[in-house]
Amino acid sequence: MEFENTSLLAESAGLDVSTEKGHKLNYSSSSSLKSKSTTAKIMSTSSTLKKQEQQRLDTELRSRVKHHHQKEPMSAAERSATKKSLVILAAIFITSLAAMCYVYMICPELNESEKQHMKIPRDIQDAKMLAKVLDRYKDMYYFEVMFGVVVAYIFLQTFAIPGSLFLSILLGFLYRFPIALFLICFCSALGATLCYCLSNLVGRRLIRHFWPKKISEWSKHVEKHRDSLFNYMLFLRMTPILPNWFINLAAPVIGVPLYTFTLGTFCGVAPPSVIAIQAGKTLQKMSSSSDAFSWTSMGVLTMCACLSLVPGLLKNKLKKKIQ
Repeated sequence: MEFENTSLLAESAGLDVSTEKGHKLNYSSSSSLKSKSTTAKIMSTSSTLKKQEQQRLDTELRSRVKHHHQKEPMSAAERSATKKSLVILAAIFITSLAAMCYVYMICPELNESEKQHMKIPRDIQDAKMLAKVLDRYKDMYYFEVMFGVVVAYIFLQTFAIPGSLFLSILLGFLYRFPIALFLICFCSALGATLCYCLSNLVGRRLIRHFWPKKISEWSKHVEKHRDSLFNYMLFLRMTPILPNWFINLAAPVIGVPLYTFTLGTFCGVAPPSVIAIQAGKTLQKMSSSSDAFSWTSMGVLTMCACLSLVPGLLKNKLKKKIQ
């Protein structure tokens, strides 16, 4: 009897133990599921927050880049200084235009049919007609004709006005090769130097305001070639990477020395000028300005431009070896 009671108690106790274990297992399983669910939620929330933070950073970065490339508004003082600069520039331009008119007035007496062709050529046909007129008077008024073309050339270069290519071709037509080459190099260097001085005097704010991105990019290239800046100027003058008018205006802003700028311009325009002078010898047969540049001449010009960089590259290589 006692054995049976003991057995029943044991069974009852075993049942309670097993039941308690089952409850514990169920609780443990439920807790594990809740923990996994909570972890998944935290990971999902963390991933969402990371995406939102990344989107915010991307948006902020794009906004900063856009703001960097936008033109910064001028202050009242800057606007006043800019207006003053424009007035000075306009006064210099009007004075130079008056000098051009004076040169036209001292020209030899022309008939009515010739007067209409006495203008700065805008295309090859204008250059042809002007060449015919000047060729008639060149022998009798040699220096007057030369002076008139030189003043017009310098005027165009000083104020970054297109048209100097046609005057280069015209000089090649009118004069022998050495004289034409010297005149083109001289006019280009002097006109570019005057443009440099004008930009340095009154154009700094305007240039930084209207071309901030280009100025920043070219400034980096200039700093990269600072030790061989003369060779870099030669390269730029021989290639169309940057337009000449922009080089003339931006050079003082980014710290190109005047001596290097002038000498680099004088020597750098010589190879392209040779092509223009050769074209001038056949001016009356040309139908457009593009006839002046053949694949052969462009190949020679490219070779000259590449060779101009060689001394600078060798200098930098030698400097690295020494260091």
